[in-house]
Amino acid sequence: MSPTATDYFAANLANWNERAHIHVRDETGFYGIDTLLSGGNLLTPIEASEVGNVAGLRLAHLQCHIGTDSLSLARLGADVTGLDFSPAAIAHARQLAQRCGLPARFVEGTVYAAPQLLGTGFDRVFTTWGTVCWLDDLGAWARAAAAILAPGGKLYFADTHPQVFQFEADATGRLQLQWDFRTDPATPLAWDESTSYDGSRARLHSTRTYEWVHSVAGILNALIGAGFTIDFVREHEALPWRPYPDMVQGADRLFRLPAGHVRLPLALSIGATRIG
Repeated sequence: MSPTATDYFAANLANWNERAHIHVRDETGFYGIDTLLSGGNLLTPIEASEVGNVAGLRLAHLQCHIGTDSLSLARLGADVTGLDFSPAAIAHARQLAQRCGLPARFVEGTVYAAPQLLGTGFDRVFTTWGTVCWLDDLGAWARAAAAILAPGGKLYFADTHPQVFQFEADATGRLQLQWDFRTDPATPLAWDESTSYDGSRARLHSTRTYEWVHSVAGILNALIGAGFTIDFVREHEALPWRPYPDMVQGADRLFRLPAGHVRLPLALSIGATRIG
């Protein structure tokens, strides 16, 4: 029998519960936990330059994982509520909030259920880095984001550019086109990875995950269809993680393709405003 949407969700949840325990230990420093605990801010230069002044705003951070960015936003003065489907991640986020002395709130649940779980009237929705590739229904995602915002509220989105997911590096490091530019919701891409992307040596037991590639048009049209106007769309040649082995990390913690490589858009950011 073929796996169902329920199976996809269960596999991804098991995997992310394990990753949460690994990521909070921060064996490689990828998550910057020590920096956060010492009073630092972990937003990358991309979102830090685009999200704007959040002081005093009610902000919902969707798919917040262990809450490092949520707490960075709280440190900037936002009234933050984080939402994630992983109970392990939410537990760690709450513990980090206590250790940092920051008053963020964290709620367990799926992004599709955000209106029921978080309520309405938020000034800002923040959703970044490793989000929509785990979702099979962009329309439901965008409608949920719109529903929790007050009229005139803004959404900020930053994530890996969909084009990145189409390529894999071969044994020589050369990028080869492998995957379609969008994935049918009923047939996600299946992966088996024994370790996490943070570089930790810890082994995963729940190795199977399912992901969806969404096109730029698909993301934008989902937001427009949910009642957003698009304020800006930007492409960036940097990412906070390394999808290809020859990428080089800069002093700003972002990874880029090496000098002389054909240029690709690596990150996509979108600002949008809820109409009415």
